[in-house]
Amino acid sequence: MDISGLVAIVTGGASGLGAATARKLAEQGAKVGILDFDAERGAQVAAEIGGHAVKTDVSSEESVAAAIAEIKEKLGAPRVAVNCAGVGLAARIVGREGKLSTDVFDKTIKVNLYGTYNVMSYAAREMMELDPLDTGERGVIINTASVAFQDGQVGQAAYSASKGAIAAMSLPAARELAKPGIRVMAIAPGLFNTPMMEGLPEETVAGIVANVPFPHRLGMPEEYGLLVSQIVANPYLNGETIRLDAAVRLPQR
Repeated sequence: MDISGLVAIVTGGASGLGAATARKLAEQGAKVGILDFDAERGAQVAAEIGGHAVKTDVSSEESVAAAIAEIKEKLGAPRVAVNCAGVGLAARIVGREGKLSTDVFDKTIKVNLYGTYNVMSYAAREMMELDPLDTGERGVIINTASVAFQDGQVGQAAYSASKGAIAAMSLPAARELAKPGIRVMAIAPGLFNTPMMEGLPEETVAGIVANVPFPHRLGMPEEYGLLVSQIVANPYLNGETIRLDAAVRLPQR
């Protein structure tokens, strides 16, 4: 699919992987709608790339429905939807003094998994109403898992569960949406230089990088955006989760 001139929506597009993806798609000629809870930063990125931003709580079906309706009104119906919005909360299942983390699990599932499903659902419905392109495609949906879906560390039970579910959705969603010509893929990024990582002490980051085989560094958000663009361009990629991780395997802790 040639992205030039098409409409793309990116959740979490105000920062990190989402912002890099929004910039990459805009660079290739897409009209980009940014859905992010941070309205101010979302508007800044949208202004930079000539797109449109909507404050969105992806865990709320009503908020997602309203946001996609606004993007459709301002830019047109989306051919591409990229889900980058998410939270990375960490907590042991049973912590000190028997404290449980069911609240962390609930929030993580609602934002990461329900949020992805909400956006995928509303975006797919819009794509199904579009005419097919020369390739037969009506659209492509790219969701963000994490290497933690296979290599979850201590304290990542909730996060790994949410990302594992996103990876598991790829094939059945791709099969269901095959008839109207909508592809569904997932990317499982490894250790990336996102705002969360930038806030860590230098020695902590060095310890994290020590586990990365090659390239021996953190991933750059632009490399995530590049893979998104490559998935959009390659019509035979469908129903799969791609690890983008420089061959890293997360240790137990």
